[in-house]
Amino acid sequence: METQERALFRAIAPSAQYRTHFCGELRKSNVSETVKLAGWVHRKRDHGGLIFIDLRDHTGIAQIVFEPHLSDIFRQVEHLRVESVICVEGAVIARAEDAINPNLPTGEVEVVVKSLSVESAAEPMPFPIADDVPTSEELRLKYRFLDLRREKLHRNILYRSKIISEIRRYLWELGFNEIQTPILTSSSPEGARDYLVPSRLHPGKFYALPQAPQQFKQLLMVAGFDKYFQIAPCFRDEDARADRSPGEFYQLDMEMSFITQDDLFKVLEGLFEHITTTLSQKRIMQLPFPRIKYLDAMNRYGSDKPDLRNPLVIDDVTAIFKNSSFKVFASNAEAGRCVKALKLKGRANEPRLFFDKAEEFAKKELGLPGLAYIRYKENGEVQSPIYKFLSDAEKEALINALRIETGDVVFFAAGAWEKTCKAMGAMRNYFAPLFELDKDLLAFCWIVDFPMFEYNEEEKKIDFSHNPFSMPQGGLEALLTKNPLEILAYQYDIVCNGIELSSGAIRNHKPEIMYKAFEIAGYSKEEVDKKFGHMIRAFQHGAPPHGGIAPGIDRIVMLYADESNIREVIAFPMNQKAQDLMTGAPSEVTPKQLRELHIKLDLPEKHK
Repeated sequence: METQERALFRAIAPSAQYRTHFCGELRKSNVSETVKLAGWVHRKRDHGGLIFIDLRDHTGIAQIVFEPHLSDIFRQVEHLRVESVICVEGAVIARAEDAINPNLPTGEVEVVVKSLSVESAAEPMPFPIADDVPTSEELRLKYRFLDLRREKLHRNILYRSKIISEIRRYLWELGFNEIQTPILTSSSPEGARDYLVPSRLHPGKFYALPQAPQQFKQLLMVAGFDKYFQIAPCFRDEDARADRSPGEFYQLDMEMSFITQDDLFKVLEGLFEHITTTLSQKRIMQLPFPRIKYLDAMNRYGSDKPDLRNPLVIDDVTAIFKNSSFKVFASNAEAGRCVKALKLKGRANEPRLFFDKAEEFAKKELGLPGLAYIRYKENGEVQSPIYKFLSDAEKEALINALRIETGDVVFFAAGAWEKTCKAMGAMRNYFAPLFELDKDLLAFCWIVDFPMFEYNEEEKKIDFSHNPFSMPQGGLEALLTKNPLEILAYQYDIVCNGIELSSGAIRNHKPEIMYKAFEIAGYSKEEVDKKFGHMIRAFQHGAPPHGGIAPGIDRIVMLYADESNIREVIAFPMNQKAQDLMTGAPSEVTPKQLRELHIKLDLPEKHK
């Protein structure tokens, strides 16, 4: 433990009734001191004449020794289970040379116990704490208070605390104000499904838990607070994923007045540089973070959240096949459709199984009819199920456009633009393990220039593609004169190693632009006034240009802690069905509670 941290522990140490030192801070300099320690029995080893216990507290582990001449204490310890809580007093001695444990910071010393107090005797554990034994997630979540004692998870939660602390410190120094926004608010017609809270005082009406403090933070800018942030709890009734917790999550909610997109990027880049250099051994691939236009990201990486550590890049070869006699490609060389290619250097001589598995993935996971490829083998032979259908000019054009060399293999997909881009992006991710991506490299990037609107095929109408409160590039004139599907917005995502950490935007702070943008998406002026009247009124009373972003705290910690499952960085997460197995939430409530809320249940048949 660092000297500064040890001093901090010393400063906050509790009454010496229980301990004078923390387990993890004992060193050779403490030899001959009499100390009091308190903690959990991590491991116990009976060596016949002596009993050794690894005593664990919040700071680490210290070895303590019980000698048989203290017969009453010795008998107590013999029957003591692991994870019992004890307090001991004894003398610190140096371990024998051959007994030093180099894997423990306290490994040069041990404490010979003179007195013992058993504060809490533990029942048998449902799973081991000291050893990393595979345990079902259901059992871990049910006994989360025990799971949190395990070293890796305990370390993750402490690391989360440190990251949040450094975020606060960095933003305070930049003049940000930490302000809390309401938890009980009104339901929003946009975004995910709300969690609703019935009102007892206003029968038939409901509060909603905030999906994000979006509108409140904009109103804080209208109120003149200039720079706001909050470690904000957010609530969305949506399904779980590996990188998304159902029910609730936390985000670093930020907003600033009188800024451009560039100003916000500088703040976030500085923040992540600070976290990286202060709290990790990782390194950032490029500063400032590269900026990639949305269309370029889709065309080159097949995703708006690309992992830039992956060297593979998708090429567009549509133009080569505009007049091709190969109908499969020619029919996709028209507006709204495309032919994409993905080149793997030096992989042409892979065994047939390599190609069969790639095609099986494309068919089963991506729904593609197949996966065309051309292998330019080392012996000069070209193998491909489609090569014979290509003209000599097309073959030559491919070699020049893709800079193909002997030993390379090229995969192809063709079809509607978005679907084909995403399919090739998935293949790019499928081949990523070939390159042993550096887990200590943080490949941040900004995805910019998102389209303001998109066409909803299901409802046959134009919808907002991102955040409806974003400022369109070109302002009101663009909304009045351009094809809505060609209008870009000042919207951006921050992405790292293929994980989207957050979306953000420069906001629309002018009522006339807001009305027009919502009109294009099918909302009348009356609907806008009804649903967002408070925003319109705020903007009519002097609103500064402003913008913000809200990176997910859980995802940030996942990234820096090298965890693939978000539940490994949350103290008390729900399971994938949005259930808290430890407390039994969600649970039934009493008829009296329902009557007070003027609610009658109309349950589906299977839940009655």
